[in-house]
Amino acid sequence: MLEIFEHILHLDFEWLIERFETAIYIVLFLVIFIETGLVAMPFLPGDSLLFTAGLFAASGQLNLTLLLFSLFIAAVLGDNVNYWVGRTLGLKVFQLKIRGKKIVKKEYLDKTEQFFEKNGTKAIIMARFVPFVRTFAPFAAGIGKMNYTKYLIFDLLGGFLWIFSLTIAGYLLGEVKWIKENIDLVCLGIIFISILPMIIGFIKSKLSKN
Repeated sequence: MLEIFEHILHLDFEWLIERFETAIYIVLFLVIFIETGLVAMPFLPGDSLLFTAGLFAASGQLNLTLLLFSLFIAAVLGDNVNYWVGRTLGLKVFQLKIRGKKIVKKEYLDKTEQFFEKNGTKAIIMARFVPFVRTFAPFAAGIGKMNYTKYLIFDLLGGFLWIFSLTIAGYLLGEVKWIKENIDLVCLGIIFISILPMIIGFIKSKLSKN
């Protein structure tokens, strides 16, 4: 299990496809579902995984249509599980511990709530493209008891934009020689761009305090 987890974190699609063959779609489904559905796992690759999956679809090793729809369903299901966990358990989840250590850090929720305050309801869509925030946004919406119908509409739209834009971007750029030869650098670039708004927000908050 740890070996699979390590290959997922390193986006080693060659190994995953060789090991799981057609079951790779189930593995990718679970990664997206867990990242969006469990507040304890916000560090799983999301943006970079989608882009890399698109690259491998461009090479013919994965089916683009199957990827898009299975990952879209995973993202929406994960968010909805997260929403209802937040709505049902609320802040009690921060008291859960494994071996004496809290499995969820409240600081991530605090940052997400600040994100909501700044961007309003559209934060549900925008959060999809921000690591950590996308994991805690549905949870925060559940805690705040956001109207579920309203939440679901924004969540479906956000999930569609996130899954389709990044996966198709990888697919369209999959035949570019430099990108194929430098997948690791491209993924690092995607991660940096994803967390850039958080870095800018942190710098702004520090400057305002000073």
